[in-house]
Amino acid sequence: MKNGNNVIDQYLIDEFKVGDTWRMFKILSEFVEGFESLSKVEPAVSIFGSARAKEDHRDYKKARQLGKMLAENGITVLTGGGPGIMEAANRGATEAGGQSVGLNIELPFEQKPNPYAKKVVTFNYFFVRKVMLVKYASAFVIFPGGFGTMDEFFEALTLIQTRKIKYFPLILVDSEYWGGLIDWIKNVMLENGFINRDDLNLIKVVDELSEVMECIKQFLKV
Repeated sequence: MKNGNNVIDQYLIDEFKVGDTWRMFKILSEFVEGFESLSKVEPAVSIFGSARAKEDHRDYKKARQLGKMLAENGITVLTGGGPGIMEAANRGATEAGGQSVGLNIELPFEQKPNPYAKKVVTFNYFFVRKVMLVKYASAFVIFPGGFGTMDEFFEALTLIQTRKIKYFPLILVDSEYWGGLIDWIKNVMLENGFINRDDLNLIKVVDELSEVMECIKQFLKV
């Protein structure tokens, strides 16, 4: 609306619709529920990877074994609660009698939480779930995956790089799968001066689960 001086006045509060204001309370309630539900899961490791990996896939088998190894060391397994790598990690932890947590997201195609997460917290908003996966993680372990996996990896990497959160290990499993990405980061991002050489130290690429556990245990001092 223009005033007498022909200047457009914009008032932020006028931009909110009734539905939007109520949505704010829903978002707050999701944060509260997440904080209360996860307050006792630490130490925890968030595990990511393709939701499309089947039970007979090598990555599924490795994630299942890692879930078991973490549980045997008293470390909670935290996943996105869905199928594939998430299911495998939750499954391994549950089979070993450890804490197995799934942070499920409601999607249009009705993703259901996998049956191996002993504690399930369901979210409507991706960004709230992301906060929980970062806040309660002492490390990220990232198996081969697609866009969602890349999103989680780069979001955590950016937060650590910009010092918005404290450092924790970012571990990429499978050097063959991630090698092209790492080469591109070095040969394009670094060569153009868009990142610092020290930023490369924030990423660890491994092939063996023993290396994953060694990195996590050293960081946690367990």
